[in-house]
Amino acid sequence: MTVTKRDMKKLIKEYALIVFLVFLCVFIFIVEPRFISKENLLNVLIQISINAFIAAGMTFVLLTGGIDLSVGPVCALSGILGALLCKVIQTESVALTVLTGIALSLALALVVGGISALIICKFRVAPFIATLAMMNVVRGVCYLITNSKPVYELPASFQWVGQGYVGPVPFIVILTVLTLAIAHVILSRTAYGRHIYAVGSNEDVSRLSGIRVDRIKTSVYMICAGLSAFAGILQSAKIGTGQPAAAEGYEQYAIAAAVMGGTSLTGGTGGIPNTIVGIIAIGIINNGLSLMQVNSYWQKVAMGAIIAFAAIMDRLKVKAE
Repeated sequence: MTVTKRDMKKLIKEYALIVFLVFLCVFIFIVEPRFISKENLLNVLIQISINAFIAAGMTFVLLTGGIDLSVGPVCALSGILGALLCKVIQTESVALTVLTGIALSLALALVVGGISALIICKFRVAPFIATLAMMNVVRGVCYLITNSKPVYELPASFQWVGQGYVGPVPFIVILTVLTLAIAHVILSRTAYGRHIYAVGSNEDVSRLSGIRVDRIKTSVYMICAGLSAFAGILQSAKIGTGQPAAAEGYEQYAIAAAVMGGTSLTGGTGGIPNTIVGIIAIGIINNGLSLMQVNSYWQKVAMGAIIAFAAIMDRLKVKAE
């Protein structure tokens, strides 16, 4: 069986990031042996869990050819509201109190996602501009409702969601794995997932095929907002406070992870497995730089370089096709 030049290109395109990831891990291990310690690897999984929720939601949006810059503020707002509501709401059941606070925070996030989708679909505003506006509005609300002060003294039951363990595994990691698995099944095994890819590939053809394009777009922005909200709740529970400045710049990590993994900025190409590889790669880069005591500002430089490189590769791939 002969391997053609085209097959080689396909293999390189599919596995280049994984090969890069392996070499990166080896390099970091050589420079800093603590990298492969059980404690550090577990720490990496916990660190990437928050970004994984946001990146998964961003993948849904990117696949339709859109973008959502409001995920960071939505994450922060949901974490704040979840924390406040769990302190204010009083029920006979502690679990019910926590679930009620989480549910109300998620509901508000879905409204935010719906508003973004309305601006995009009804008024035909570019997704970048619409979500940039929502990003500023929601971040402003975060500071207004907290008076620029963190929310402290959260119930222990709420904090367990982000800090608890099920056996030796952090609960937050279990939730992340389940969420990513469900998202993958939705995109790869359902008619709804196929419609998302179709909309991202060609809106006009999708519309002529009977797909309700605006409904699909609205749903992906709401999914993205909902997953960002859940990430915010987990983050507040993990650190024990609701911070108005939380998740600053997280939209960059989400976009970088998805695009670095192979999800196209023009829509129609990519998926959750691609995003997972991107999330892990970025998590390892950040962790490795921290272990090597590299200035945090250089981490920002590295992130900017990753986004630029991923965008360039995406454009080259589109031209090649």
